[in-house]
Amino acid sequence: MAGAKQLLELTWFNKDKALIPSEEGKYAYEWVDPKDPRYCETRTLVIDEVVTGSQSPKEEGTQYSERADLEPTDDNLLILGESGDVLEALTRVPELREKYLGKVKCIYIDPPFNTAQTFANYEDNLEHSVWLTMMRDRLIHLRKLLSADGSIWVHLDDVENHRMRALMDEVFGSGNFVAEVVWQKAYSPRNDASGFSVDQDVIIVYSKAPGWQSNKLPRLAARDALYTSPDGDSRRWISADPAAPHSVDKNGRQVAAVYGVQNPITGEMIYPAKNRQWGKRRADFHAWLNETAHYRDEVNPDLEKRSRATGIPVSQLRADVPDLVVDGPLLEVPEMESLYGLSPLPRLYFTDGGRGGLKLKRYLDEISQTRAPQTLWLHEDVGHSRTSKAEMNALFPETAAFATPKPERLLERVIHIATNPGDVVLDVFAGSGTTAAVAQKMGRRWVTCELVEDTFTRFTRPRLEKVVNGEDQGGISTQKPERVDATEEGLPEGLSPEDAQKFNSALNKVLAANPELKTEAVVKALKTATKTKNQKGVVNWRGGGGFTVAHLAPQCFDYVPELGLVTLTESATGATLVSSVAANLNFSLTPESRHFDGKRGSMFLKVVEGRLDKDKAEELLAHLNEGEGVTLAATELEPGVRQFARTTDKPCQIVHIPNDIFTYSATQEGK
Repeated sequence: MAGAKQLLELTWFNKDKALIPSEEGKYAYEWVDPKDPRYCETRTLVIDEVVTGSQSPKEEGTQYSERADLEPTDDNLLILGESGDVLEALTRVPELREKYLGKVKCIYIDPPFNTAQTFANYEDNLEHSVWLTMMRDRLIHLRKLLSADGSIWVHLDDVENHRMRALMDEVFGSGNFVAEVVWQKAYSPRNDASGFSVDQDVIIVYSKAPGWQSNKLPRLAARDALYTSPDGDSRRWISADPAAPHSVDKNGRQVAAVYGVQNPITGEMIYPAKNRQWGKRRADFHAWLNETAHYRDEVNPDLEKRSRATGIPVSQLRADVPDLVVDGPLLEVPEMESLYGLSPLPRLYFTDGGRGGLKLKRYLDEISQTRAPQTLWLHEDVGHSRTSKAEMNALFPETAAFATPKPERLLERVIHIATNPGDVVLDVFAGSGTTAAVAQKMGRRWVTCELVEDTFTRFTRPRLEKVVNGEDQGGISTQKPERVDATEEGLPEGLSPEDAQKFNSALNKVLAANPELKTEAVVKALKTATKTKNQKGVVNWRGGGGFTVAHLAPQCFDYVPELGLVTLTESATGATLVSSVAANLNFSLTPESRHFDGKRGSMFLKVVEGRLDKDKAEELLAHLNEGEGVTLAATELEPGVRQFARTTDKPCQIVHIPNDIFTYSATQEGK
């Protein structure tokens, strides 16, 4: 777990125990000792099929985004299986570990929310304990898979959210907490609720390491509409506070950016508000003030007055910080009115016709075209629960709706903030497959798995097939049409197209109730002045790419706790046994080799299903070169073969299947 020390630790019933599935394909578990072979076994993946699609050509007259030109990814993995076993495979099977360990950029999981329906067979105290252990074990694996600059997003409601925060503090370290995002999943209150109408879910965000940086979001057009030019300036602007936070340094002393600016009419000294400093360079301030009058530096010895104005104790003031004062006589009011009336306002201007305080013109063309993500995600921006159900109904009109899908725009925002094209996105609670579908449409690589075979068969796989085949044109496949100005003379100053549309919608409701008003000239003028239209949607996705379909290999090992006996299952034979032994002993498979089944460094592996005797061991040793060794794993050992192995001139280890597998594997690299 992250961090050498934890000041606070969450505890729960059976925290020191592990969980294994008690029923295949269901969220049902039983407690076992962490050394139980059924828990320790690493199950491999069996490749079923590779699904590929093709990217459709562009059509003339259709507008496409840059995203539509991304190369569709095909290095993706869809797995049927229990998430804990899948994560064990991703972190332990050498071929998978090499590909994914420490290389996943974004993990989004929407685990069971731990409702009574999900865990109907457990008592309340056990229910939380089972859920916490299940999540802890998965979070530990997930942390290993996450890249150094990666982030994990855990989507929950208020049932387990508070416990998850404490759990993630343990696993990831409290210093790696990034944010708690609130998603407005409902667009209207549920008045039939017995208590509060719950309108939101939460998404807890942690990073792998401190200093994680998010991608910015595009700037909103509605914010741009706030920038106008009321003074005839050739550049659009808003009036802004020229001050910024902080007025003292770490020792409590006045900073150089706290000084007075003299009003050119009243002569009053204007200081930044208490606990603030001027937010621009002094040289810039001086140049901008000179647009109104000539200013010079002057040290004011009256520290008492400065203290009252700034809130800084006299003892912490710096006598060497000069004020900016008018160099010459103060301006007359007519002079100022003439100055402010004949031309655009200065960059740094005085309010109230020159007699008031200071304001700064913040120009639109100097503002970043991106914005920092916020923690409140409204349904207008990322969709709501009904949005996601409508998306699923459009994809599967003949099938009963998936219970808890998430809107594609919600996952689009997560993936945009956390990744770039080509990065790996992981979701081990696939459900309807939204995470993988959105990742595919955004040019990311992905890995996802689903426990319930019915869900996998009816929703997850078919949906992803529709995506790569270009048959899914819903969700983020097309960019949401933008509302734009449809007037001849332009919308009123400061009115965004969205606000104009809302005004028109409200006006139409009034007119519906009062039809006689429709003919009024003022009403017609208002409708004409606020006319808007939707632009045609921009295409983001044209299909293409693909993914590999796999499932967890069957278990090869069983355990009788009462006897302390490890046994082989019926599935433990042939290639299944070979791949299982290789994975559990940390060997990569070598299908190209004529003599050996696996390799790790200079050590080879041979799995013998049956009796291993001295002759067989000698035969295999003969195929080794200088400096190479071999691990011989067999289901039956001839007496004396271990003694023989110790006498060979090449490294030779003997492993009995199944008795020695987990004793031996625990000592191997990667366990």
